[in-house]
Parts: sequence; structure tokens; C-alpha cells
Amino acid sequence: MKSPLILPILLLGAVSALHLNNDALNLETPQTVEDLSPNLEGSGEQEGALALPDKVNQSEGEEKEASGCEDVLEDEEALGSDLEGGLDEDLQCPSEEDTVQIVGSPGCATCRYLLVRRPSRFSGAQHVCRRCYRGNLVSVHNFGFNNRIRSTVSGINQGQVWIGGTIRGWLRCKRFSWTDGSAWNFAFWAPGQPGGGKGRCVALCTRGGHWRRALCKRSLPFVCSY
Repeated sequence: MKSPLILPILLLGAVSALHLNNDALNLETPQTVEDLSPNLEGSGEQEGALALPDKVNQSEGEEKEASGCEDVLEDEEALGSDLEGGLDEDLQCPSEEDTVQIVGSPGCATCRYLLVRRPSRFSGAQHVCRRCYRGNLVSVHNFGFNNRIRSTVSGINQGQVWIGGTIRGWLRCKRFSWTDGSAWNFAFWAPGQPGGGKGRCVALCTRGGHWRRALCKRSLPFVCSY
């Protein structure tokens, strides 16, 4: 009486074993996973960039900061508290031959802008703008004015000039600001910038007018607004 049940049981066991083998093969087969991580590198022309984009994750970013800590510390020292501190009484103001007037912004009839061709560190340039012209390193808030500056500085052989942008804070807390305290509502970064740049001060390229991060201890010509 039991023999008729043996054949179905054997068939059921064979089918179950076949499914188990197939599942094992599927688990061992490697799967191709598309990399969905976003590309955060700058596109080169960014308007209204309010914060420094994170190009790497936090742990990698910390390693990058640590690897260049000597330059960063020197850069901090070059920028230092000079921007808020007292002015050097022995400061020599630029001669008229070392300066070039820049056509003002259409939105400000009383604003004046001056290119100083004598190179200086970022903090020294800010001192000159304050002491000699009662102003600040220039802030840039639209493409039209950025292009005016570019056309004026195009003959400078250093390749870059200081404008008033700086980076404050560390890692994910980095933020850009202007030395005159105005809003950071426009940016015109070069390809790969600002995430791939080095330095805590902002320079404008004489060719193309794009911006780059630069070490504040570099000596460059600069533009004052007053």
C-alpha cells in the first residue's frame, strides 16, 4: 500500500534540489553595479555658489586637509587677523604710475575701482585698500562687472589678481565671504574650482576672468573698491 507514494516523493525531492542548485549559482554570479555617486567637481561657470562643494567624503576630506596642513597653516597666518587688525603706519601707498582706474559698476554711480599693479600678499593688499583708499578688496556680484575687471587686468603678466574673496571655516563648514562684508551671491569659478583648489583666498584669472583659490601668501596685483 505504501509503494504508490514513493515515486511522487522522489520527484518532489529532485525538483527541490534543482531549485537549490540554481539559487546557489545565482548567489555566486558577480553582479555589475552602476556607480551612482554624483560628480561634484565644478563645471567652471557657477553663479551664486554660496558654499564650498564637497568633492570627497568627510574622511577623505580630512586626509586631504591633513596632508596639506603645513600650507594651510601658513595660509591662515598670511591671512591671519590682519583683516580685522590695525593698519601699518609705515605703509607706502602705491604711486599713480602703479594704478589703473576701472570703470565703475552701472548699479553704483559713486563706486570707484582701482587696479594696483604692485604685487602684495592678500592681507597686505587689503591694508592698502583700507589705508590708502578707505575701501576694501573688490567684491564681484555679477558677470558684467567681472568682465570689466577682466578686460582691465588682461595685460598683467602675473596671470592672476586678488579680489576680496576668502574662505572661512574647515571641511564641511567652509564658507566663502567678501572682505567688505557684502553677500556672496555670485561666482565664476574655473574648471575644477573651488573643490580642487588650494588656498583660502580668491584670485581672478587675467585670461577668461575665471576665479581660482590661491595661497594668501602669494604676491599678486589686486583690485580695490572705495
